[in-house]
Amino acid sequence: MGEAKRRKQTGAPAPRKHRNKKPAIIGISVAVVIAVAVAVYFLTLPPKPTSEALPVAAPNASDFPASLDQYGISIGPADAPVVVREFADYQCPACASFASASKRLKQEYVDTGKVRFVYFDLPLRQHQNAVPAAQAARCAGDQGQYWPMHDKLYDAQSEWSGSNDPVATFTRYANGLGLEERRFRRCLTTELHKEAVEQSLQVATQMRVMSTPTVMVDNIQLTRPGWGQLSAIVERELEKANN
Repeated sequence: MGEAKRRKQTGAPAPRKHRNKKPAIIGISVAVVIAVAVAVYFLTLPPKPTSEALPVAAPNASDFPASLDQYGISIGPADAPVVVREFADYQCPACASFASASKRLKQEYVDTGKVRFVYFDLPLRQHQNAVPAAQAARCAGDQGQYWPMHDKLYDAQSEWSGSNDPVATFTRYANGLGLEERRFRRCLTTELHKEAVEQSLQVATQMRVMSTPTVMVDNIQLTRPGWGQLSAIVERELEKANN
């Protein structure tokens, strides 16, 4: 008996044809992805230098004492109209995240003479390799490679942060930068720059800086350290300096 005849005799309804829901599901999924992408774009869009949401100097705030910059590592012209200062710990994950912003700052503002950048060591007690790392950067600086070592330490932070022999790891980095190994290793093992790192730490204490990274544009502390806020405040302060 045919299917149609059987349905006629029994009164059974014809089977329903199921519509393909895949196109609708795909369409909704694409719409959701686009909506999320648009939201992320606007949330991460750098603020404009004229934005009132940007931090400003505290009322009656004093200028950062320029005499203290000697205890940090500076790059850029001494007479730059804007000075950016960072207090950081090489073993601090948030500092490693900010490193890309400071690198971009050097490329776009320091190298063009608009900004001077000063890096202060603020090794935190809970980070066992933070002090050796700070000394490694300064030892590399003795051979003219401070900033390349600075960048390498942040780029490879996960490799050495838990190491029981950071000297060996840092020496390997020094070799990669073409440094004289014996001189670099002697600098590290004798803690040649221990006092310099401690002096930098004292500056942080004097300025009541307790967390890392703490970033200041002149005497204005960033509330959200990152390229967006940093570049916007730098642009704003450059505009003021030029007027």
